[in-house]
Order: sequence, then C-alpha cells, then structure tokens
Amino acid sequence: QVQLVESGGGLVQPGGSLRLSCAASGFTFSDYAMSWYRQPPGKERELVAQIFSTYGFTNYADSVKGRFTISRDNAKNTVYLEMNALKPEDTAVYYCKARKLLTSFWGQGTQVTVSS
Repeated sequence: QVQLVESGGGLVQPGGSLRLSCAASGFTFSDYAMSWYRQPPGKERELVAQIFSTYGFTNYADSVKGRFTISRDNAKNTVYLEMNALKPEDTAVYYCKARKLLTSFWGQGTQVTVSS
C-alpha cells in the first residue's frame, strides 16, 4: 500500500519555525521527485517546493524562497520542509506529493497555522 504520511504541523507564532516531515512507503522513494504543496483556506492548492530524484535539485515558490528548505533522506524514505520566518499567509494545509512520470501520490495533509 502506497502511503505518504505528513507530520509536524501545528500552531506557530509569526516569525517562528516549523519542520514538516513526510514518511513514504509502498514505492521506490528514490525514483520519485518529491514536492510540498499547500492550500490556504478558500484558495487553490499551490506548489511550495520540490526536490528531484536525481542530484537533489530543488526549486521554490517565490513566496517562500529564502525561508523554506526542502530536503530528502532516501535511506529513511522521508522528505522534509523546514519553514522559517513564518507569516500568517503561510497558514494552510500542507501536502506531500510524490511524482514519477504520470504517476502521483498524495499525502493526507497537515495543518500549519501561523498566528499570534
């Protein structure tokens, strides 16, 4: 069974930090590009960051560049999203996604709320 299980979400103050984890199982993790998406309340889901399966190349949405860092540990089948200098507009459900060619897997999401 393919599973992507996000964890690490919660409530954090503006300017704070949070680290999300996504534990993968049921597929060959190292063959897949991994991404983090988010969906703020009342808005469309958007790409936040991605890391490719080869050489660890990454890219980020302009809104998070310089604040968020995506990384992966293929030995642990886990992808991370380190979030710093959080803003209220970062509040969203964050989703982990695995992709290879036309195949995509999604996690269930974890809530991140940035509020004072």
